[in-house]
Amino acid sequence: MAGNTTADVNMAKVVLPPYPPLPVFRFRLSRMCIFGSSRIPCGGWRATGLHGLMTELILNRDHYTRLISEVIPAAKQFLWLATADLKDLHVSQGRRFVPFLAALANLVSDGVAVRLIHAKEPGPRFREDFDRFPELLHSELFERVLCPRVHTKAVIVDGCLAYLGSANLTGAGIGAKNNHRRNFEAGILTDEPSIVEPLMEELDTLWRGEHCQKCQRRDVCPDPIT
Repeated sequence: MAGNTTADVNMAKVVLPPYPPLPVFRFRLSRMCIFGSSRIPCGGWRATGLHGLMTELILNRDHYTRLISEVIPAAKQFLWLATADLKDLHVSQGRRFVPFLAALANLVSDGVAVRLIHAKEPGPRFREDFDRFPELLHSELFERVLCPRVHTKAVIVDGCLAYLGSANLTGAGIGAKNNHRRNFEAGILTDEPSIVEPLMEELDTLWRGEHCQKCQRRDVCPDPIT
């Protein structure tokens, strides 16, 4: 995204460096996943224990233990993330905690294309962490757009699995905070095609900026998609 952004921190104005401009890739919706060099149907996810015609309720810390720790790292082809709020978020890596951006950088390094759509600019700590990962700064496999009207919280993994619920990409929403400090969140994780495919179409429509020209909130949009 081009142009500087400004964040309010302790009542002072801090000018943050811009994200680098990144090209936009379009994905043809498909019920196929990629494992290694082989293209196989989504049913192949059943072998991973993460997939097999299921709909699972995700509550509270399950967002971290199930979604962040198991589902997202299993992406092989692409990962789409939609969130209203975006803050610094840490995940466990061995005996230490690292920014969630490190997990995204690892996926990009492995050839997974990552899309991130969010409603407002992230905080300064997220921006500082972002600058630490050249995979996110320079790879064409990582791209993001901003739309102030997005209130969707969703994850799409390889066109096969979808999360849809209340949790933002924040530490309190989906991160590793303990049970007595985190938000109360609820959502579903499903591979049901009647949910996954329309959700993908909705996110792809937003991504392409098809609502931009008729949008009546362009005056508050810092960088319209189209």
